[in-house]
Amino acid sequence: MTSPRYHAVITDADYPEVDQQRAILEAAGADLTWANLRTEDALISGLTGAEVLLTQYAPLTARVIETLDQCRGIVRYGVGYDTVDIEAATRKGIYVCNVPDYGTDEVSDHAVTMLLVLARKIIPLAQGVQDGLWSLEHIKPVGRLRGRTLGIIGLGRIGAMTAAKAQAFGIRVIACDPFLSASAFAALNVESVSLDHLLHEADYVSLHAPLSDETHHLIGERTLGLMKPSAFLVNTARGGLVDGAALGQALRAGQIAGAAIDVTETEPIPRDSPLLGLDTCILTPHAAWYSDESAAALQRLAAEEAVRLLRREPPRCPLNRLPSA
Repeated sequence: MTSPRYHAVITDADYPEVDQQRAILEAAGADLTWANLRTEDALISGLTGAEVLLTQYAPLTARVIETLDQCRGIVRYGVGYDTVDIEAATRKGIYVCNVPDYGTDEVSDHAVTMLLVLARKIIPLAQGVQDGLWSLEHIKPVGRLRGRTLGIIGLGRIGAMTAAKAQAFGIRVIACDPFLSASAFAALNVESVSLDHLLHEADYVSLHAPLSDETHHLIGERTLGLMKPSAFLVNTARGGLVDGAALGQALRAGQIAGAAIDVTETEPIPRDSPLLGLDTCILTPHAAWYSDESAAALQRLAAEEAVRLLRREPPRCPLNRLPSA
């Protein structure tokens, strides 16, 4: 049997199997090790000889990356990339790539579904029926969707699709995205506003921004204080965008009407989280990205990107530029 030319490692993944990825990589002449490395020390000892990494939640810090002497690239399962120190990878000559286009429908569907469940107060209605209450008095007031305002923070692929789906309900959409051109806003029929203006005006706020030093705890005590008491917050992006303690306090004080959260700063959510036990907070377990189709697409696209990196071909979705590229 011919020895494999390349060595790829999956640092960690929540998948029941990786047969599709293994087949793609083996067809390209690579062997694949599926590890479970979720600490810096485990990564440093377990990645010797790895030429490409596929990673989900593992902390690929500067300390870890400095030890990757044979690595050509890191592929992050998903859109977010805050688990990888991109500057350290660039210094080391390692590409960092993500898969930004695998679950756009799913995440935008989840965001709009959460908005609708909150706005229509579906959960207290359904629970009331289970408890023998055939009434809607306990959920009043309920406003009409048409004519309400959705504020989207981050108008990339998912934010733009969320806007289009909300507009189908007659919801007006405003957005804050400093990286988007005026013509792009116009093409989406979305009004460009500042963050503070958005929070003052929106009936629903949906987060679709990446997590960075600048956006960490973007929604916190000050910004929650700008929202209407009748407003709802939806987060299907990154947990670190929201200060969970501040949100819990705002919900308990009735400062905003409710929240629907799919991602939390620590996952799984700690059992002492201030967001647990609140009737006004819907929580789902980082599930917005998932459908059978999106999970298969994510794994396939990540493996195909890994093959490009192994072959020293231009990557499809690089997050950094290397001096020699």
